[in-house]
Amino acid sequence: MDRISALRNVEDALATFEAGECSLSDLEATVRGVLRTYASDFEGDLQAYRASGDGPADGVVVLASSGPDARERVEALLEDPGSFTVVAVE
Repeated sequence: MDRISALRNVEDALATFEAGECSLSDLEATVRGVLRTYASDFEGDLQAYRASGDGPADGVVVLASSGPDARERVEALLEDPGSFTVVAVE
């Protein structure tokens, strides 16, 4: 998915929400899916990684060249990420 397609999909999701045709949680799930698809289709040596844990890092997705690099990126984004693992997004 290219950037313009991702933006259009987010716009469509917002329009659906504004029309009352979906809930906020449905909107969040749709937008999250669009962003994850965009990130996982990102070209280059980077891959999308998702953090999982009990703290603020849970659900954070970063682009990185490896698992350890992804972990460093998550730690750099959050003041106190808590305990977490990172897994490549398929």
